[in-house]
Amino acid sequence: MRDKSSATSHFRPVISSRQPNGLWWSLLGVAAFSFTVPFTKVAVAGLSPLFIGSARAVMAAILAVLALALTRQRLPRGGQWTRLAVVAGGIVVGFPLLTSFALTTAPATHGAVVIALLPAATATAAVLRARERPPAGFWVASAIGALAAIVFASAQSGGFGQLGWADLLLLGAVVAAAIGYAEGGLLARELGAWQTVSWALVLASPLMVFLTALSAGQQPPSGTPVQWAALAYLGVVSMFLGFFAWYRGLAIGPMAQVSQIQLIQPVLSICWAGLLLGETLTWPTIFGGLAVILCAGIAVRVRQIPPPAAQLA
Repeated sequence: MRDKSSATSHFRPVISSRQPNGLWWSLLGVAAFSFTVPFTKVAVAGLSPLFIGSARAVMAAILAVLALALTRQRLPRGGQWTRLAVVAGGIVVGFPLLTSFALTTAPATHGAVVIALLPAATATAAVLRARERPPAGFWVASAIGALAAIVFASAQSGGFGQLGWADLLLLGAVVAAAIGYAEGGLLARELGAWQTVSWALVLASPLMVFLTALSAGQQPPSGTPVQWAALAYLGVVSMFLGFFAWYRGLAIGPMAQVSQIQLIQPVLSICWAGLLLGETLTWPTIFGGLAVILCAGIAVRVRQIPPPAAQLA
């Protein structure tokens, strides 16, 4: 892709969309993210949701500042700051806070039900933002995969029931994350994968430090060692290290296809919830998980039609 293409906005790509192994990087990121819902459920049992959602971002921001300073990364330029604000709003502020509040009342398996919609939402955001044009077969496979993930997770949680505040919060988290993923995947081609999430964390850090101090003042945190360990994972891995692999995979792309790897996430999340929270792993869980993984495999192998910008590059 040339430097003057509309996708790079005069910046030479740091990560080429023609590199191989984008799916493997994304799979590594999904494996890291799959612990997010169970560990958030563990943490909210003793810590306030506002403290969890903001403190995890502060922890990750400290690591981001150290990484950026030690490697002497150049500052983002021009419109990249605005795009970083979009990423920060989605993955640093929106998703962590909304899921933390939702999981104070919703079980971890129910959270996985709604978050199973994230791959389809990310694919839609990628199509709108990156002008990707997947063929009809991709959308069919994605729809079947999303349906399989929702049916599978719903069966484990006893069904949706009536739409409550927890569901609305989780749906908002899905929308926020999808926008942050799509924009971050594009920006990672210019800044690099870990650099993108690091700058987003730094940009959001003043707000998240304020919210952490506010929540600690209202309700001094007093969790068990296990709850603090869960929070540490959310800050170090879910909010920071996991995005190294995830954004690299999205940057290599195509994003609409790579995002479907997340169909595996609700399967993994429910398995971890069974191990950590004592839920039973049944044969329907195993067969449902295999069905979700099969749909994800079909979706990511469907060939993508190159977008107009790529054809002109």
